[in-house]
Amino acid sequence: MGAYLRLLGAVWTLTRNDALLPFEADPYYPAGVRVLARALRLVASRRSGRPGERMARSLETLGPVAIKVGQLLSTRGDVFGPVFAEDLGRLKDRLAPFPLAQARAEVERELGRPIEAVFETFGEPVAAASLAQAHDAILRDGRRVAVKVLRPGIERRVQEDSEALALAGRLVARWWPLARRLEPEALAATVIRATELELDLRLEAAGADELSEVMVLDGYMSTPRVIWDGVGKRCLTMEWAQGMALSDPAALEQPGLDRKVLADNLTRAFLAQALDHGVFHADLHEGNLFAAAPAHLYAVDFGIIGRLGATERRYLAEILWGFLRRDYIRVAQVHFDAGYVPAHHSVAAFAQALRAVGEPVFGRVANAVAMSRVLTQLFEITALYEMRLRPELVLLQKTMMTVEGVARRIDPEHDIWAAAEPVVKRWIARELSPITRIKQFAGEADAAIRNIARMAAPVAVEQTPPTSQRPLAWFAMGAAMAGAVFLLAALVL
Repeated sequence: MGAYLRLLGAVWTLTRNDALLPFEADPYYPAGVRVLARALRLVASRRSGRPGERMARSLETLGPVAIKVGQLLSTRGDVFGPVFAEDLGRLKDRLAPFPLAQARAEVERELGRPIEAVFETFGEPVAAASLAQAHDAILRDGRRVAVKVLRPGIERRVQEDSEALALAGRLVARWWPLARRLEPEALAATVIRATELELDLRLEAAGADELSEVMVLDGYMSTPRVIWDGVGKRCLTMEWAQGMALSDPAALEQPGLDRKVLADNLTRAFLAQALDHGVFHADLHEGNLFAAAPAHLYAVDFGIIGRLGATERRYLAEILWGFLRRDYIRVAQVHFDAGYVPAHHSVAAFAQALRAVGEPVFGRVANAVAMSRVLTQLFEITALYEMRLRPELVLLQKTMMTVEGVARRIDPEHDIWAAAEPVVKRWIARELSPITRIKQFAGEADAAIRNIARMAAPVAVEQTPPTSQRPLAWFAMGAAMAGAVFLLAALVL
């Protein structure tokens, strides 16, 4: 019952702020929706401000999960309009902070020491988001750091929001047949799980440490170092990030900043993390990114980490590579191989549909592409070919959408395909080369031989197979070795 009440409360809040079906969009509603919107507007008592301001006000009231949605929407000014996105931008890191005294108490409780034993100074909050806020502090050794502290009572609020979100997923799946292919219940579960993991800052510290090792290999992006002495479940200390947060409008006006290279670095950093290492920062909105001249990017807030298995990485790389070469048949075939499109459809027909999406945008700069039209067309095509949402790819798709939106804001002429090509080409050359395939087959053959040997080995002395059966085991092992040699020879030749 509590989840139902919270869900109704969310609808009431959106309606009261005229953010559910805003009056500014009346000309675009179908006749039936327009009548409903006007009826709901009779109870709207807080209609002041632009649609984005009213939406931000509503989402801030509704809690952390709703704010996460607003953060995603705020990165897509090309879809929802720049003014709407800018109005939602305050949800990234400019929410109301909780008192300094509470933050100090939380840190002391987590670290088990007086705050003066760790920090020379511990200042007021410099940024406040949905789950936590950050404080400017100086360590006893003189280093400047940022201390992230969870909001008091946030765990209970997230649990309540999660129950309402799970209920919404079930209701959508039950009553809206057209949305079932989007797997609303699985989508809700993925969002809930990712948010729950954000509530343990020890895990975030580990994620930041892991990704710092990954980032240094390419140099497209960096992250401040974790100060492990200042880490607890509810607090996290990291060295101060250089540059200015991209959520600050002045960040892109810094002297000497190369916006084109900065946008390219963002796209390449994300793809290198996902493709080369299978682990990526999955919350790359402007509030979590700092920029410094000439084109240095620093990431913070590693509460949401995405991971891809080897198979998913190969499918992603081949799809991107196919688009880069405009080989729509290959892109279509990969979708079928991955099971993204049901087998009863035609590969050639799906390739034709992909061409209709890809050709109008290929090689064009970002500000020449109406992304809202592209997304609408993609949604229509995926529905036509019964493509369902893949829960294991939700974080990847969400991050891709965010990264592309942020890169467009950094450089309105950003060419995502040109930026992606070096990373994807490198992956293809390395992972799909004959030498790599030989190594893969050799590894598989070695594993097969070991498994056969274990099957042929005696379990115990008294169970040793008769001498007459031993040649069969050796014959099986020899056949496996011969097969492996044959595969390697075929690849080489």
